[in-house]
Amino acid sequence: MSNTTHPTPDAVTPMWHTSSYSGGQGNCVEVAPNLPHLVPVRDSKRPAGPALAFSPDAWRAFVADLG
Repeated sequence: MSNTTHPTPDAVTPMWHTSSYSGGQGNCVEVAPNLPHLVPVRDSKRPAGPALAFSPDAWRAFVADLG
């Protein structure tokens, strides 16, 4: 029997998504909307760098203002 653990997406691991508007250039904002009480946002050019954190309500309001 193997004792190997395989990581699975959960509510603790950010699942980063890049905007479709980036056109695959890699110069965009990434967001991880899978966390229940936090929406982290980071620069795709610096994935190990800092991330900003928003409440889900604040992020929805920000995105709504963009349109």
